[in-house]
Amino acid sequence: MAIVLAMAILKIARMGHPVLKQVAAPIDDPKSAEIGHLIQDMIDTLADAAGAGLAAPQVHVPQRLVMFHVPDARAREEDGEAAEGCPFTVLINPEIEALSEDISEGIEACLSLPGLAGMVPRFHHILYRGLDHLGQTVEREAEGFHARVVQHECDHLDGILYPMRMDDLSTLTFTSEISRAREEEEQEDAENG
Repeated sequence: MAIVLAMAILKIARMGHPVLKQVAAPIDDPKSAEIGHLIQDMIDTLADAAGAGLAAPQVHVPQRLVMFHVPDARAREEDGEAAEGCPFTVLINPEIEALSEDISEGIEACLSLPGLAGMVPRFHHILYRGLDHLGQTVEREAEGFHARVVQHECDHLDGILYPMRMDDLSTLTFTSEISRAREEEEQEDAENG
C-alpha cells in the first residue's frame, strides 16, 4: 500500500494586501511541526508558481521565513559564464549584511505583483545568515543575482515590495512587454546574421 502525501498550494498575497505591509514576527521554534508544515507547503507553492523565491508573508503568514534557489544556468544568464547559483535554501530569521557599498541594478519580478517587473538597485555583495529547518546555522556570501534574490525575499519580511526600492518608476513594465522586446531583438539579430 502506497502512502500519498498531499501537496498544499497556498494562495499568494498580492500587492495591496495588509500582510505584505507589515514587519514579520521572529520564529521562536524553527523545528516545530507547525513550521515544518509551513515550509513544505511553501515548497509546494513555490514549485507550482515556478519562482526563484518565496517569503512567508507572501502566503499570508507574517513570520520571518524565506526560501529561494538560483540554478547555475540562471546565475550564468544574469551574471555571466563564471557565475554560480545556489542550492535550494530555507532561511528562518534571516539577517543580511552588505559586504561592499557596490550597488547594481537588475530587473526584478515578484509573485505578489504578477505580470510586472522593474529595475531595482541592490547591494552586489552580501553576507546572509539564518537557521535552516533543522535549526542549524546557514551563513553564506552571495554576489550578483544570488544576492539580489536573497535581498528581495528578505524585504518581504519588513513589509517592502520591490517597487518601493526602485529609483525610476518609468522602468516598471509588464513582463509580456519585456518578452516581446527580447523576441524582436532576437529576430533582428537573426535577420542581420
